[in-house]
Amino acid sequence: MFLNDIDGMHVSSCRLLLTFSASFLLIFSGCVSVDSTPGPTPPSSGKISLSEADSQAIGRKIWKNECNGTVEGLTSWNNGEDFPSLGIGHFIWYVKGRPGPFDESFPKLIAYTKQRGVTMPRWLGEADGSPWKTRAEFLAQKNSPQMKELRNFLANTVSVQTGFIVQRLERALPKMKAATANENDRKRLHDNFYKVASHRNGVYALIDYVNFKGEGVKAEEKYKGQGWGLRDVLLEMKPTSGGISSVNEYSEAGKRVLQLRIANSPPARGESRWRAGWMNRCESYKHGV
Repeated sequence: MFLNDIDGMHVSSCRLLLTFSASFLLIFSGCVSVDSTPGPTPPSSGKISLSEADSQAIGRKIWKNECNGTVEGLTSWNNGEDFPSLGIGHFIWYVKGRPGPFDESFPKLIAYTKQRGVTMPRWLGEADGSPWKTRAEFLAQKNSPQMKELRNFLANTVSVQTGFIVQRLERALPKMKAATANENDRKRLHDNFYKVASHRNGVYALIDYVNFKGEGVKAEEKYKGQGWGLRDVLLEMKPTSGGISSVNEYSEAGKRVLQLRIANSPPARGESRWRAGWMNRCESYKHGV
């Protein structure tokens, strides 16, 4: 699975303080203007800092996108895939000894959760790969005590999972620039990232897409040489002046990139079935949380 493949659901020296909703402070490193009243000088860490309330709000929006907002959707194993997808971001968990070409994010989430000092089921903290070996086994145990315990844990750690997704966004830009050979493209990628981030809707849009389709830096995640990650969307953008105009163009660029993915995909995957959901998701970036 390429993070989420289900319909309707997968720097410079100055500092910027972004305001996202009434109480939500996001601190980025970069020289861009923001569509809100300036706040105090942010610390030099360049970190995105979310309140608990806003982490919950963003997390629930992602949960709705990925899992229709249902508790049952927090534990999924899609038909035709070799692994379960878990949590609000449908994080991939491979069976031990059966790695795949895509980023295995669920073990990283568990490690992040441990670092945050969050209590989790003992079996989950000790697991070495997915305990379910096949989709049939996974579905047969969907109402088992273990599966219910897992869903309850995931439903009660929305803000932690959001923090993990935000951490991935923070680490995405250097990785995307490193994967871009052309100097002009690197500058355009950097500038477009901060233009989108200069509006509160854009912050959510960046967080959501990097979770939805990844950074776009893996050679395996391409069809006919064309990728569909965040890097590809930022480079697909037409020139904009920043603020909401950049968010709107980012939304349209995402649609174009995903349309190209569908056109280039192997016919056997039947990716056109996800078109409507993917287009709706990109359109939602114009409206924010």
